[in-house]
Amino acid sequence: MWRVLILALMTGVAAGGITDSARAQTAQPAPKTAPKETAPKLAAPAAHTTGKTAAKPESKPMAPPAAVAGGAEPTLIGQFGTWGAYSAAPNGKKVCFALAKPSSSKTNPPNRPRDPAYAFVSTRPAEKVNNEVSVMIGYALKPGSESSVEVGGGAFAMYSQGDGLWIKNAAEEERMVEAMRKSADLVVKGVSAKGTETTDTFSLKGLAQALDRISQDCRR
Repeated sequence: MWRVLILALMTGVAAGGITDSARAQTAQPAPKTAPKETAPKLAAPAAHTTGKTAAKPESKPMAPPAAVAGGAEPTLIGQFGTWGAYSAAPNGKKVCFALAKPSSSKTNPPNRPRDPAYAFVSTRPAEKVNNEVSVMIGYALKPGSESSVEVGGGAFAMYSQGDGLWIKNAAEEERMVEAMRKSADLVVKGVSAKGTETTDTFSLKGLAQALDRISQDCRR
């Protein structure tokens, strides 16, 4: 259910906001004129790493997507700089998340088309998950390739599954989140299945406030 919610959120944001459930079920991405690095649907990630991403880089609030299965309709509870704070209750289980889109993206070779990238921090009290970081990188990652996240002068190794990244060492996640709270930028690097190298830079302006907001909203 959590994966369905996030996929619906990403679809809604990419479409500029969806206003009814029929559109949520039938909306298709706009056709592209050039081949792109495409991202297949993911299987559920490992036990401690479930989550996905979506958001606007601008400071204006994003329009939430339509309701999805289980009665979950993400609600914007605050916009803080580049980060939107959302809450939802799929199947009656409350979840909260902060979302952002890259402030800049580069590919090597240059200008390779790809799906949007998103950074995502989720809190799910029913699963005892707090501030789980993940990145939807926007293409199928090269099998066996190493990806990393750089923040606050340090680097964190990430494992990949399909188009998603999660921290390899869960014990480092709290330190990573604290570094994100205090730093200006988060840099994510990866290599696609076609060999394209990508570098996405996310502004962390407003993240600390967004995390404080979702912590309050998801407190039990």
